[in-house]
Amino acid sequence: MRLASRIAAALLCGVAALGCGKKEEASARPEPAREARRPLPVETIAAPADGDVQAIVQQEFARAKGEGRRLLVYVGASWCEPCQRFHDAAKAGQLDSVFPGLRLLEFDLDRDRDRLEKAGYSSRMIPLFALPRADGTASGEQIEGSIKGPQAVDQIRPRLLALLAKG
Repeated sequence: MRLASRIAAALLCGVAALGCGKKEEASARPEPAREARRPLPVETIAAPADGDVQAIVQQEFARAKGEGRRLLVYVGASWCEPCQRFHDAAKAGQLDSVFPGLRLLEFDLDRDRDRLEKAGYSSRMIPLFALPRADGTASGEQIEGSIKGPQAVDQIRPRLLALLAKG
């Protein structure tokens, strides 16, 4: 009988050990409090003054995607009133809630016109907002121009939302 008692005791210890190793059900553990994530603000990046536009846009496209952002090529000029109003609104954070996670890669029309055209970024009017392809070339999806005055940003906003919905 002593052997039987030892076997029974060993079995009980084995079962107890298995029970101790059992993982708790996921629902039994309280979930850690999730931090509310703020949307990424609109970001403006000045394009380098020289270099191949396609390569610059391609690099920035990959970087933006890796950071969970959307990229638009933005072409403006210092003398363009709607361009300056939009740029200032973006810098001031006034567009963050409307365009969360948007990155604008800014080019200057006067400085960059020729090299922009080589990559397919051209327009009759500015500001130009263009969706790039992953290879850095223009997709052909773009909006251009705006009105002068304090309503310029309000006039651009819905058209820009429609453009981003295409991409």
